[in-house]
Amino acid sequence: MSGAVSASEALLGAVRAGRMGEAAGLLDGMTDAERRACLPALKDLRKELRAAPWDAASRRAYPTLHAAGAACHTGAAWTATWLTAADLRWSQASPGVLLHVLGDRERDWLGDVAHRLAERPPLAQVPYELVSGLVRLSGCPVPTTETYVVGWIEQVGSLWQRGDTILQRLRQDPYAAELVAAVFEIPDIGNRLDWLFGDGPDSWFDALAQLTLEGALDRKATVDACVARLLRGGVPSDCRVFLRLLTALELTRDEERERAADWLALASDATSTVASYAQSVLGSLALDGELTPRQLAEMSGGVLFRPEKKLVRAQLVLLGKALRRDPSSAAELLPAVAQAFGHEDTDVQERALKLVERHLAGASPEVRAEVAHAAEELSPGLRVRATQTLGLDGTDRMPEHYAELLPPLPEPARVPPAPDSAVELAEEVGALLASGGDVAAFERTLDGLVRHAYRDRNALAEALKPVVARRWWADADPQYTSVEKYFRADPHGLEVVLATLLGQMSTATLRKAVEHGPTADPCVHSAMAAAFNARLWEAAYRLRTDPLPFLLATPTWGSGLLEPDELVARLDEYRRLGARPGAADFTQALLRVRRDDHAAAATTATTAAATAAEQAAALGTAEGNRLALWLTTAGPSMPRSSRRTSGPRILLELGELDGLPGEFPPAFRRLGRPVGLFEARAYCAHYWDRAERHHWLAVVPGRRELVAARLLRELSSVAVEDTRGNASVLPLIAEAPGEAGEAVHLCVAYGLGARHPEDRLSAVDALLVLAARGQLDAEGLGADLGQLMRRGAVKPLRLAESVRTAATTGAYATVWEILRAALPVLLADLATDGAAASARGFGELLAVAAECAERTGARGHMAHLGQAADRRGSSRLVTQARRLRATLDHEVAA
Repeated sequence: MSGAVSASEALLGAVRAGRMGEAAGLLDGMTDAERRACLPALKDLRKELRAAPWDAASRRAYPTLHAAGAACHTGAAWTATWLTAADLRWSQASPGVLLHVLGDRERDWLGDVAHRLAERPPLAQVPYELVSGLVRLSGCPVPTTETYVVGWIEQVGSLWQRGDTILQRLRQDPYAAELVAAVFEIPDIGNRLDWLFGDGPDSWFDALAQLTLEGALDRKATVDACVARLLRGGVPSDCRVFLRLLTALELTRDEERERAADWLALASDATSTVASYAQSVLGSLALDGELTPRQLAEMSGGVLFRPEKKLVRAQLVLLGKALRRDPSSAAELLPAVAQAFGHEDTDVQERALKLVERHLAGASPEVRAEVAHAAEELSPGLRVRATQTLGLDGTDRMPEHYAELLPPLPEPARVPPAPDSAVELAEEVGALLASGGDVAAFERTLDGLVRHAYRDRNALAEALKPVVARRWWADADPQYTSVEKYFRADPHGLEVVLATLLGQMSTATLRKAVEHGPTADPCVHSAMAAAFNARLWEAAYRLRTDPLPFLLATPTWGSGLLEPDELVARLDEYRRLGARPGAADFTQALLRVRRDDHAAAATTATTAAATAAEQAAALGTAEGNRLALWLTTAGPSMPRSSRRTSGPRILLELGELDGLPGEFPPAFRRLGRPVGLFEARAYCAHYWDRAERHHWLAVVPGRRELVAARLLRELSSVAVEDTRGNASVLPLIAEAPGEAGEAVHLCVAYGLGARHPEDRLSAVDALLVLAARGQLDAEGLGADLGQLMRRGAVKPLRLAESVRTAATTGAYATVWEILRAALPVLLADLATDGAAASARGFGELLAVAAECAERTGARGHMAHLGQAADRRGSSRLVTQARRLRATLDHEVAA
């Protein structure tokens, strides 16, 4: 035993000093029992080094510890675990040293370790030289895992270390065939191979192609594996790598012919580049007579409905060549051509119609009937043309009266009462903290916290503890000020109330927040944020000093509106309980209370607001009198707005909001301050944190223009600066009550020109909701869009995608009214300068306008359209201008 202890101490000393040679020599002379006896000391040293600073001593010890620990483990599993440990990964022993200290083990044991290491994920960073060395020493089967195969590819491709080529290395590798076959079986390996395979004459693609030519790799198996990976699909890098390998193999005509079914599947469903390759192979077979008309028609059925216009047009060209080569194939191919009549691009429809016109003359009645049925999918102008030029029956059934299809009006949703039990409330708090929530969920939860704290604060705090356990402030030491500073700057939604309930906030800090509010902030959002936050700070402060029985300002509806009779009832209950209302809470209630009564019958002499005013005055309290006065006087008038330009942007400045009572708390009086261009330009924390924006509409319900004007700058960034996500608030703005003025429409205009599809969809939703509510000024929105496109803030191609989406929902008339006002601005520039600065995508915009005009039966004159239609050429812009002019003039679209 003393000898074992002595060996252990000697090895430990060598490891600590980083003397790798000495440690390796000691290990060479040890038995398995002696090595196992050294493990406890090595594990203790490992724990010690984990806690030690990363200094020279640690750097010296780690590589030697890595090698010694691997050698002292006698089990293959534990050895592999030690070798790949995360704390040892960054300062490993070299593969040569590890192979030396492990090389005296049995061959089966070495093979077991090799395969265990090869099965580790790539993030484990197992050196390929170590695993391949173990495979060589053990003579075991070569691993085919991702870690091993990618390491092999990297090692073979390291030409800078040797003067030979990839092809020569692969010829010399006895495992090349097995490892190349494994490449095709590893999921998502394209991300790793895309750059490893490289380009040039000495690339992997050329080398593998040459090996198949020489017979070192089975050609049929390699081709089948490439095609199978392409059929499997996956990430674009996978498709790119295996398509390049397939093209490098230069398939023969026999190999292409026997895989015709695979090309048909790829042409229909694969990525664009793979589908294009499959289409070219099938096209070559078809033109050589080696593809039957039925197979070509089957192929067309998949390709003609792909979104890539290049593929669709190429397919129509192929069908035209096939029809010219073999006119007897018309019975099979013309119905396939007619499938393109339903394509969203009218240029594609017209190409298909021309092809049918050219070859339908000798078709059978059955084929003509099938084409006639498909022609009903043509755009209205082309449908009329098909009737006249082809003599088809039933293709001119245009609706006599166009009916606009808009989404149903959003139904107002009541805010449900707070949960009765503290446990249920805690569950809702957890859901709100985890994923956020709408105004209704937030307000009922906030009211629930206040109610349950009034009843039994200790029971509520106990129920909330597991919910907030993961919040950083939940177990913070109250002696430190980090929690206080965190909530002094911002209440962070419900968190300030929760922290107060759990004793993490001091009364002094809360009093300071209530009395002085936030620090001065010139940002454009500060007024809304200050009003929203003031009520949260007040609720938290009153939990400590004078708990409220419930909140007065909890809205009746999800929009933030509060019914006047409910507010009167709450004030009456406050009077009965002898409770003192919170200043911020009562002020918010006044801003939310509904003044009008749209549901009242026309013959009703007294509105609900007037009735509630009488009941409030009868309470005999100061708050009751203030409510009565508020309900019987005119509310604050909308501020004056004026347009300003800033670079390509069009922005708004708001004047002062008159009519806010002087007794409002300072945080709420800020709502009346003017909004200037300088404020709108300032970036702030609210610009990046969008969590509370949807609550601002409920701060001033019925006055969404105030909110829209303050959000206009960052909403414009989705179009001008290509930011993402700012337009998500647009549907909420559209559904909110109140006037939809210049600010709302400009916000929607920028959203329609957003860079990212999700922002454009949000703008389309807002557009349709405004139209359904009868609040959309289509002409004004169109004029704004025209000016924004002219200034370069909105790109026509993005706008075309947005309005096409809106139109296809059934809102063709709405979209036409918008484009009828927007297009003349760009057409005027085109007529004056000969080329519009924003002409890219203009043709797509004209195509949408022409489609809308055809479907709605629009007629009349559009300024400057004639000059665009009379231009030379057949560009998208010119052809669609001609189509739109023909429609407006009630002519057949040419």
